Formats: sequence, structure tokens, C-alpha cells
Amino acid sequence: MCRTSSRTWRSPPTCRRSSTTKSSDTSVTKRILGIDPGLTRCGVGVIDVGAGRKCTLVAVSVVRTAVDMELAERLATIGNEIARLMDEHTPQVVSIERVFAEARNLNTVMGVAQITGIALREAANRGIPTELHTPSEVKAAVSGYGQADKAQVAEMVRRILRLDAPPKPADASDALALAICAGFQTPIARLGGAKRSHGSVPAAAKRPTTPAQEAWLAAEQAAKSGRRNLG
Repeated sequence: MCRTSSRTWRSPPTCRRSSTTKSSDTSVTKRILGIDPGLTRCGVGVIDVGAGRKCTLVAVSVVRTAVDMELAERLATIGNEIARLMDEHTPQVVSIERVFAEARNLNTVMGVAQITGIALREAANRGIPTELHTPSEVKAAVSGYGQADKAQVAEMVRRILRLDAPPKPADASDALALAICAGFQTPIARLGGAKRSHGSVPAAAKRPTTPAQEAWLAAEQAAKSGRRNLG
């Protein structure tokens, strides 16, 4: 029997769209699904990106499989959940982490590659453009620094999505960071579903001020304004 679990966060009623609303209902908002691939834990995050690159949480979950399950069963379980979430949220872009092989982590890399292949296939079957981003690309786009640690990235995810706390576990936060990274790319890149080449740096990371930094500054300014009003 499959033994899986998922933990899901959804945006509050004032911020979330109706579950029956399709992402194509407006030309301004773009829905992006991010996937942090893994065989034991696979993070899947969905956001809406509107005017001014304002990002809003739609849903995020972590699909889990037990290590003692048959490989085929684990792949089917995760693949079925990815397919279900794609059908439920109808993203316009799917953003997936690109991981490079390291000899000491060969088993982990193989699992990641297998889940990545499944995610790419499910997106292709639905005609959804895909993007592959390295961890450094995601960190640069979200935090403005390609060597940021997980805590820094998680905090920026919280700020950008205006959450009370960073989503946990890290797989959930990473999936949302991947979606945000794709959302911060140029409209042409998003609409064309361009896949980033090895070692490339996203457009957002090349600007003097990244969208993530702009979001951080906006959050700080809003907080200062609130304190002044209270005073």
C-alpha cells in the first residue's frame, strides 16, 4: 500500500483566487507552478504573479513517499500528484529545479532526475511551457545573492508572498522560490517557455536592483508607514 503524506498551505480568503478560477481569466496575472523534485519529498508550489510582479500564494504542498516502497510505486505516486495539481491549478508556466550530479550524492541525484523527467512529461502532455533553474539562479532571483542560504531564501519567500511565516519544510519554500524565480523573468521568456541553459543567470539577477530586493524594500516601507500611522 502506498504510504504518502502531504502538507498544504493555502493563501487566506482575501488573497486566494477561487478554486474554479482559471489562470487565463486575466491577461495581467500569470500562474506559475514550481517543483522542487525529490523522491522522498517533492515540493510543489503555485503562485499568481500580477502587475508590478506582485506575487500571491495560491497553494503549496509536499508529496512524500516511504523509502521502503517500490521505485515504480514511488514514481507513480509523485507523478499522479503532480498531474493532479497541474490539472487543478492550470499553470501557464512550470518551473523546475535543475540539479547537477555529484558523485557523493548519486542516489539522490538519480531520484531528482527521475522526478524531473516525470514533471517535464506531465507539463508537455498539457502543453505547458517549462523552465529549468539552478539553485544559484533561484537564490539570485529571489534574494539578490546567488550564495544565499536556505534561511535567507525562505525569509525572502515569506516577504515576497506576504506570509506570516516561511512555509515548512524547506521543500515547500524551495518550490515557491522556483515559482517566484520564473515569475521574475521577462514576459518574453515566460511566454516562450524558454529553458535556461547551464550556468545562465536570470534576467532579474542582472539588474542593479532585483525584483526581490524591490519587494523587500516595499515591505520595509509599508512597515515603516504603518508604524508612523500608529504614532
